[in-house]
Amino acid sequence: MGTLSSVFAPPALRPARPISAAGAKQRMLKLLVCSGEHEQALRLDGFRSIAGVDEVGRGALFGPVVAAAVILPPQLDPLANAGLKDSKQLTAPQREALNRLIRSTALAISIAEIDAATIDRVNIYQATRLAMLAAVRALPIAPDHLLIDAMCLDLSTLPHPCAQTRLLYGDALSLSIAAASIVAKVHRDRLMRQYDAEHPGYGLAAHKGYATAQHRRALNLLGPTPLHRLSFAPVRACTSPLFPHTPSS
Repeated sequence: MGTLSSVFAPPALRPARPISAAGAKQRMLKLLVCSGEHEQALRLDGFRSIAGVDEVGRGALFGPVVAAAVILPPQLDPLANAGLKDSKQLTAPQREALNRLIRSTALAISIAEIDAATIDRVNIYQATRLAMLAAVRALPIAPDHLLIDAMCLDLSTLPHPCAQTRLLYGDALSLSIAAASIVAKVHRDRLMRQYDAEHPGYGLAAHKGYATAQHRRALNLLGPTPLHRLSFAPVRACTSPLFPHTPSS
């Protein structure tokens, strides 16, 4: 009988793999539904020109932070049915296809960039706000309400009255913000491919200026370019007077 007990013994449980904070966040974001619910509620309140606003490149070590503002038409079903959602949950070909659809559908689109030198001077948070505000100002149609991903802007300098709503995880909840995230992402990715040709060796076309292992190795080997953000720690470490950069032979 002793031998039979081993036959019916329950299988050993495999230890669960730990989930990183980033992985847990991505799982959570996939559960959110990107829709026109917020836009519809604002239209019922009397708003007509609703702009979604988002940024990309905030955490990068290289290049500008880019913001986009997009005013979509009231009928959002075609974009929703096409799979419009947070740009981070899409592949590059999906973003490119949706970018074309957004540009052919939107009532107004604008893009603004804030360069690395300004980021170093005012800090990335303020530079992001500047980029978003510049994108709103550049819209050819004056918005009367902004849907903004996780930030509030100082709208007192706008030449027209405009309300705003700050939405946490807005690019995963609002079709207008998702459209802005895709327009900004596609624009910045194209910039990074151009910069890759101008600054070879850093792999900018692959990692888009973010702090990957490849990018950090290139920084240690080649040092920063004029377009790197010197106020960011991984870049600053390569330019510290205590550890002056000496390119490898």
